[in-house]
Amino acid sequence: MKRILLTGFEPFQQESINPSWEAVKQLDGQIIGNYEVMARCLPTAFYPAKSQIKSYFHELSPEVVICIGQAGGRPDITLERIAINLIDARIPDNDGESPIDVPVEADSPAAYWTNLPIKAMRSAIQGVGVPCSISYTAGTYVCNSTFYALMHTIEQFGQNCRGGFIHIPFLPEQSVEHAGKASMSLDDMVRGLRAAIAAVDSEEIVQVSAGTLHHEQ
Repeated sequence: MKRILLTGFEPFQQESINPSWEAVKQLDGQIIGNYEVMARCLPTAFYPAKSQIKSYFHELSPEVVICIGQAGGRPDITLERIAINLIDARIPDNDGESPIDVPVEADSPAAYWTNLPIKAMRSAIQGVGVPCSISYTAGTYVCNSTFYALMHTIEQFGQNCRGGFIHIPFLPEQSVEHAGKASMSLDDMVRGLRAAIAAVDSEEIVQVSAGTLHHEQ
């Protein structure tokens, strides 16, 4: 049985819950398609999250890693295509750190593509009646830096591993405090993530993590 590591984040910015962890922990230990799910929670802090995702990677040796994060205000599940080598904090993280214009990894590529079949995953999520789209920006906060750190680690140590990032909306109980912001039920989030995992082994031409983008000289 192959293993898939799913990570969510702890709450941040005065929220009492984070939908990413609430959804991910529902899937812990389940068998979905060809994978046994291992769920882990990450701190919403730049440097601890980067360190922790690398630690989980080496400890668990998963065949696939998908990090899940909250994107409050987005109306659907969004599959991230690219991680950029930039931290530019719009707010402090949970450790009070707010780095501005610094790289996630020094002397490293400008960006990494996910090597998951995200178009097939999108179709699978939509196929179970859950809204889903592909995103070309994971932002410049902890979600993006963790995504980049994951793909950088795969590039260095896990050539047979695949990785990516999925953003999910607010839960309804959160959107009560955010007037006009979209939300999604926990059941729909979990159903969408389950469909995404089931589609991970779908045949699709993807750009592997080695296909990096570099700054023009």
